[in-house]
Amino acid sequence: MKNYILLLFAVATILGCSNNENRNKNPNIPNYSFTFDLNLNLPAYSNLKFASNAIYYPTAGAKGVFVFCTAPGSYTAFDAACPNQEISSCTQMTLKGINLVCSCDKSQYSLFTGQGSLPNPLKPYRVEVNGMLLRVYN
Repeated sequence: MKNYILLLFAVATILGCSNNENRNKNPNIPNYSFTFDLNLNLPAYSNLKFASNAIYYPTAGAKGVFVFCTAPGSYTAFDAACPNQEISSCTQMTLKGINLVCSCDKSQYSLFTGQGSLPNPLKPYRVEVNGMLLRVYN
């Protein structure tokens, strides 16, 4: 019986681990490489100092990137393309409070978690915080 418990624990540990290669897999959104920095001292980005505020950065990702402050000093970044639609003219997400709304199917996704009601969540990007400078990259 001990061996079965040990085997079950080992399998659960292995399956529970993931690498960063799989975190950006979405069949509808290509995997673009980019890096951009946001200086929170600049007026265009200063609202990111406060929780529940977001900015749109249009020149990265498939359709741009939304950067969101989940709490002071904590951030998420997601692609602005609808994750459950193929890239087209209607796949641009729009900001509605703390959610992104897909213009194609009107589905909503949380900027805190990236989750919505459809199978694919928002495509996440990495955010590094260095004082008042945010680095967003893929």
